[in-house]
Amino acid sequence: QVTLVEGGGGLVQAGGSLRLSCAASGRTFSSYAMGWFRQAPGKEREFVATIDWSGGSTSHADSVKGRFTISRDNAKNTVYLQMNSLKPEDTAVYYCAARTVSFGSLTPVGYHYWGQGTQVTVSS
Repeated sequence: QVTLVEGGGGLVQAGGSLRLSCAASGRTFSSYAMGWFRQAPGKEREFVATIDWSGGSTSHADSVKGRFTISRDNAKNTVYLQMNSLKPEDTAVYYCAARTVSFGSLTPVGYHYWGQGTQVTVSS
């Protein structure tokens, strides 16, 4: 069993930055791929970024490419999402997810564990 706890969300003005973190329990974190997803009111959950077990392979959604960066620190059992140049359309609840294989996935169904989510609100 893996427990994921997100943090770092909040209210920020357009153009600002936030860094989300996701702390994972369990000794097998370093063997799991991780992902970030987001869900805005009235919309489906959408892929943001994913990272493989080592941190050597990442993928980002086109809508955030060049602005957001996913990373991980296996010694701290933590995955991060650095968000720069934030836009009002980035407003959503952001979820951290883990999958029990080493390579990432772009679809929510590929993940086995989910955090409770953290709210990010970007004002114009």
